[in-house]
Amino acid sequence: VHLVESGGGSVQAGGSLRLSCKASGLNFDGSYMGWFRQAAGKEREAVSCISWAGAAKYYADSVKGRFTVSRDNAKNTLFLQMDSLKPEDTATYYCASLDNFYEDYCSDSWSNAWGQGTQVTVSS
Repeated sequence: VHLVESGGGSVQAGGSLRLSCKASGLNFDGSYMGWFRQAAGKEREAVSCISWAGAAKYYADSVKGRFTVSRDNAKNTLFLQMDSLKPEDTATYYCASLDNFYEDYCSDSWSNAWGQGTQVTVSS
């Protein structure tokens, strides 16, 4: 399994970024997927997770209303649209394929593959 994130960068608070995760080597449209992030000195946390067809989604409380997860199964690609970015969103963002999915919870312990990560830096 190979997951490659892109789209990270540096933006000012209030700005937007769109992350992409291109997947190969897995049955993408049969895989739950998720976005996770890890800030310096902090534990990795779930940001957003999505079901096979994209009908069901989980969002961390800290990003609800600002981030939108989506997927294009025809292109084996996962997306994370991040709007109204805040300095506290600064982190390395990782995509992962998951063994489980729930709408009210997502855990990195469910991951069976990780991307290399993409850095997001939000300045005030």
